[in-house]
Order: sequence, then structure tokens, then C-alpha cells
Amino acid sequence: MATFFGEVVVAPSRAGVDDEEEAREETPEDREIRRELERKREIDVLWTLKSGASTESSADEPFACSKFIVAIGRNAAAFLSSFILDSVCWEVVGVVKLWNEWCRTSSTTNVLPTDSFCLFYRLISDPTVLLCQCSCYVAEDQQFQWLEKVFGCMQKEGLQVTILSTCPVADYKTQESTLTLPSPFLKALKTKEFKEEVCCPLLEQPNIVRDLPAA
Repeated sequence: MATFFGEVVVAPSRAGVDDEEEAREETPEDREIRRELERKREIDVLWTLKSGASTESSADEPFACSKFIVAIGRNAAAFLSSFILDSVCWEVVGVVKLWNEWCRTSSTTNVLPTDSFCLFYRLISDPTVLLCQCSCYVAEDQQFQWLEKVFGCMQKEGLQVTILSTCPVADYKTQESTLTLPSPFLKALKTKEFKEEVCCPLLEQPNIVRDLPAA
């Protein structure tokens, strides 16, 4: 049960779990298959912040970041492309590679724009400002790993994170008719640490944010 509006909670579920299946002992073949799937589902974060060569992320030497803007989903990523990245002010500095049921990334280590990757951009005039276009699907069991590896590279002190995401108007809960709502419209959720003025109305209860944006 959530203790405050906006808290991320995970409800336990036994849906689809058969008692006999749960009690069945795991065989060595099952364990090997599970380990192979876990290895395949591991997320790799590659950066080209310094020399231009792709290197795996390291939490031992976090780099300075004052603002980190993350666009999650194709619509949010397209918004960044159309209104922010459509200039020579940004350079690609990193990529997230992952594999799951809905996303197949290439084995190449080249950092090139593609729908299958989460791409990181750096503002040339201020290298502490980063953008991330995450247009690919991040599975539920990969979300914590994504957060841990991406934010593990950054200094946390003074870091402001902005998340952009979209959802269908039909999922918006309101007493008004959705037919009278302007489309698209913008709502916001914020943490208590965010002290600046919010640029749009706050999201009303009982609406919630799901998946990677919630994480």
C-alpha cells in the first residue's frame, strides 16, 4: 500500500503460478537456461565521453552532470528530436544496449542513432547537461539494472532529473469527458526536493505513472 501519492509500489501476485510447478525442483538444465537468459538480458552502457572510443560505464569515476533529461517512449523521443536535438549543439556520447522480448539490439559497439538503442547526448556548450532518448522497450526485470548502470555513472549532488513520457488519453482518469480535453496536454509529478516552479499543472489523483518513468 502506498504511503503517499506518487510512491512506486509493487503488489505481490500469484497469477499463473501452479502449486505443482512452484514445488517442482529445478534441474541443472533449468538452471543453465535461466543463467543464459539472465546473461542475455543484462544491460550494457557504453560511453564515448573522453577519447571517442566506446567504453563500458564505471561507477568508480562518476562524471559531473547538472541536468539530465530522459525521454521515454517513441513520442517523447520524437519530441526531443523535433524541438531540442534538431541543431548542431548536441553530440552523441553514449548508448544503452539491451535485449528482451520487444527489443533486439545489435552486437556492434558503434554509437549510431537507431530506434533499438537508448542514446545519450551532451550539450556542447555545457557538457554537464545530458539528454537520453529511450525509444526502445525496457522490461520490468531490467528497469532497476537500467537505472543502476545509467545513474551509477553520474555524480548525484546537485543533479536535476526531468522525465518525459506519454500515455493514451483513454488512460487518463478524470470526471470530465475525455472528448472535451485538449490533445495533447501536459501534466507533471515532482519530488519534494524540486523547489522550482512547475511549468504545467500537477497530475491529479488517482492517475499514476508506470514502468521505467515510475522507476
